[in-house]
Amino acid sequence: MSQPVVKYTLTKQGRQPDWLSKHADAFKGEHSTSANKAGKIPRYDSPQDTIYLGIASGDPDDDGTPDSYVGIITTKAKLQEYIVSVGNEAGYKTVTATVTGVSTETTTGLSTAWGQTEYSGGLSTTTTAKHTTSGVGTVATISGSAVTKVVVVTDTPTGSTTTTTDTPIVVDAASTLSGVSTSDSVGIVTTSDDITGVTTTTTTTSTTSYTYTDVTTSRSTSTSSTTTDGVTTRTDTVTITETTNYETSYDYAAEATRLWDKYEAVNA
Repeated sequence: MSQPVVKYTLTKQGRQPDWLSKHADAFKGEHSTSANKAGKIPRYDSPQDTIYLGIASGDPDDDGTPDSYVGIITTKAKLQEYIVSVGNEAGYKTVTATVTGVSTETTTGLSTAWGQTEYSGGLSTTTTAKHTTSGVGTVATISGSAVTKVVVVTDTPTGSTTTTTDTPIVVDAASTLSGVSTSDSVGIVTTSDDITGVTTTTTTTSTTSYTYTDVTTSRSTSTSSTTTDGVTTRTDTVTITETTNYETSYDYAAEATRLWDKYEAVNA
């Protein structure tokens, strides 16, 4: 009896099937993809609407299989072909986080000069130039969309008022915005009563779409103190680290090898 690589769904109760291999080298839940075709009547209902790769505890029975069984993959070449089809649909890429910039801010002074609210002197700060490096591949970008302005104009028989709410786009200081475009939508509501008359409220909502580079900045602080002749000097060093995500092409062959090696280990 072999333990093959299979395509499967969850059970109707939303659990992993009991018939998956329990071997220490087995895998399950790999390379999920929709079980249904776009624009078609769904073949699978939730929670069985996602197909996964795993290793079964035995060969499928010729007399019938459970409804969570979808199919079998018999060769490494077919395994790679399947992963490629799933990956192309999902847009697989390999993302690697790379430290692309490091700088420090060092502040030194007598311990009594720290934490003062009325006197800010007595501290000296030096900043190093940022050391920059590059990663391998293309800098990853993230798409975003947000409401950046809402203008409400209220017209009444006695006059007009305007209120504006601005919400600027906020990204990491080390990131770069691009592809910025804004669209407006207008809503008009009219009300009336015997006292105030007719009131018209016009709301213009501006939605901005944009992309930005996937860069994040983090700060960490270390503190040290030295005491000489009863006088304590404190030094705070803030390390500013810039990390950038780089994208490279997904290695389908390596992934197929990884999973097929597990299959062979299970069946050794």
